[in-house]
Amino acid sequence: MKVLVLYYSSYGHIFKMAEAVAEGVKEVSGAEVVLKVVPETLPDSVLEKMGVTEARKYYRQDPVATVDELVEYDAIIFGTPTRFGNMVGQMKSFLDATGGLWAAGKLVGKVASVFVSTATQHGGQESTILTFIPPLLHHGFIYVGLPYSFQGQTGIDEIKGNSPYGASTIAGDSGERQPSEADLNGARFLGKHVATIASKLAR
Repeated sequence: MKVLVLYYSSYGHIFKMAEAVAEGVKEVSGAEVVLKVVPETLPDSVLEKMGVTEARKYYRQDPVATVDELVEYDAIIFGTPTRFGNMVGQMKSFLDATGGLWAAGKLVGKVASVFVSTATQHGGQESTILTFIPPLLHHGFIYVGLPYSFQGQTGIDEIKGNSPYGASTIAGDSGERQPSEADLNGARFLGKHVATIASKLAR
């Protein structure tokens, strides 16, 4: 049973969440996990001005995914930063290229979930995931959220990401906040939860 963690990361926050998701997947017996990124769409000159080029020196660069390979996986867990309350453009461009898979029904019945990163607590933690779900449903994915059996998403003792819709973290206005242990635990729980359900369906 194969799980793809497919993500885009500018400054490393989503990368760290992706690693945690993968750790959770690995807890499920028989689950194989692969981490890949969607293609970059911005020119190098823009990435350099944004500080992305420098930031990417400090975290691993996973292989770039292709649209056609999505059919090889039983579950796909998507990770994206938030841009104005929606998924990042690079992820949207990748999804927009999956029309051929949609026409052939190649992704129907596969399991999917989403994890995100925002600058602020109310800058798209939920809206990014909620607006990500419709394309997945159009493809026939079975969407899996982050249930309240993960109790780390409740309480007001600290700033926390995560919601019933999926795992999330808060990066801060200038990216100064790294994913907390509570955020990473939510990502791990999500990975294990998705892989468990996908494993049951695969059997």
